[in-house]
Amino acid sequence: MLGMNYGPDADPLALLADRGAANISVYARHRDYHDVIKGKLKELAGWLVAQGGSGTEVKVFVDTAPVMEKPLAEAAGLGWQGKHTNLVSRGFGSWLFLGSIFTTLDLAPDMREADHCGSCHACLDICPTAAFPAPYQLDARRCISYLTIEHKGHIPREFRRPIGNRVYGCDDCLAICPWNKWAQEASEVKLRARVDFLAPRLADWLSLDDAGFRTLFSGSPVKRIGRTRFMRNLLIAAGNSAEAALVPLVTAHLGDPSPLIRAMAVWALGELETAPVLAMLRDQHVGTEADSAVRIEWATIDRLHPRVASITPL
Repeated sequence: MLGMNYGPDADPLALLADRGAANISVYARHRDYHDVIKGKLKELAGWLVAQGGSGTEVKVFVDTAPVMEKPLAEAAGLGWQGKHTNLVSRGFGSWLFLGSIFTTLDLAPDMREADHCGSCHACLDICPTAAFPAPYQLDARRCISYLTIEHKGHIPREFRRPIGNRVYGCDDCLAICPWNKWAQEASEVKLRARVDFLAPRLADWLSLDDAGFRTLFSGSPVKRIGRTRFMRNLLIAAGNSAEAALVPLVTAHLGDPSPLIRAMAVWALGELETAPVLAMLRDQHVGTEADSAVRIEWATIDRLHPRVASITPL
């Protein structure tokens, strides 16, 4: 088992206060770690084969197979699984990518790492969506990283405001860990944040079409979720921004081919717009809206904003 440091150069929690910025998880602000680490693992695996002889077999994995990397890393002495279920290192804090080399070579095992969380529960307390039902347990259905990256459908309404400006992943439980006092900035240049990913403006990304999305996130793990899910996330962040200047950009998505995007545009406008304008937009779009989820978002606005429902069509 191997770990590679991807520590940021500043506290990622600071960006949460800038509601007009798009907040990307630290691990996705640079080149796709799969490509970076897999190349290094193959290099090391080649060295192992040279040491063990031609009969030595090796196979490398970087988060690409059903390998239980975190408990294996703990058993190998790289760190321990903290109360947030992620690996914590005494030398690098929360910022370690994990990889593995499976080999027939006979290697002496290292000592298992002990749990050093003690009575601390900072990672549990900071979670915006209460995704930890108990220490060392994670309810992925409430986790912002899962919701903004892996979840393909509509994000439940109860989680939209807590998401804030997080448009891809979440670092709260990692960043708050006291063991980060010994963390170091990533030394690998390819794992240092791109300047344009540090505090990008929502306004700059809300108009991305599919080609623009693919170009911007070429070589980035963000590209994996596709433009539709990413725009869903951006629209939620826009709704949480309190920035009236974003309204025209959000309104433009009411006609998007994707019902997922249209639905989140409706929700965002419900957070940003006035009742008269919402009523006008509702009357323009509801009549031609065929998707039930989008229609539900419009109906929910009517319930949450009684003045919208009371305004008759123009």
